[in-house]
Amino acid sequence: LLSHFSSIGFWGLVNNAGISTFGETGWLPMETYEKFADVNILGSIRTTLAFLPLLRKYKGRIVFMSSIIAYFTLGNGIYSMTKAAIEKFCDALRLEMKKFGVQVCIIQPGNYARSTKIQPPLSAEEIWSELSEEEKAVYNKEYVQERANFFNSILNEGSTNGNEVVDAMVDALTSPAPKARYMVAKLKEKVLVFVCALFPTVVMDSVLSYALSK
Repeated sequence: LLSHFSSIGFWGLVNNAGISTFGETGWLPMETYEKFADVNILGSIRTTLAFLPLLRKYKGRIVFMSSIIAYFTLGNGIYSMTKAAIEKFCDALRLEMKKFGVQVCIIQPGNYARSTKIQPPLSAEEIWSELSEEEKAVYNKEYVQERANFFNSILNEGSTNGNEVVDAMVDALTSPAPKARYMVAKLKEKVLVFVCALFPTVVMDSVLSYALSK
């Protein structure tokens, strides 16, 4: 593969693959955490390392699909965790690649669940059936139903204008001066990120706790 591209040039790599799920920390088995780390974090790193020699040679660009959920979480901490990890990987890579003329860009979409179908709706029964006996002893079906309704309502609010994210990816690959980060999100989502970045943690926790209680 690398020898094939060496003859025609290799200019850009987009790390887009990702999986998502919903669930409180103790609801998910260790195998799920390992799978998410393997796909969402290590998958992008594996691809990057494989093409790094060509990207340095041709002064190419590397684009990573992150999410505003890297800054906060509302019921999908496992997905948030992987996106936060990718952000830090990109921060290191971006600085290291400057001396080679390789630019590293991060796309940070808001809620585009209806465009990507990355997360199908989850029923309370489906979640409950997967819980360990220990978790079932702590929670009840009513609570699980409440959480499922909340998360599914977020999915239903997702934008259908996926082209907005694609446009950001194209700009990152083709612009003479691409941004390090492209936040493609609604105003209220950007406000959440702003609060998370600039206010004390206790403020953000209060905001998110209020949202989760609704």
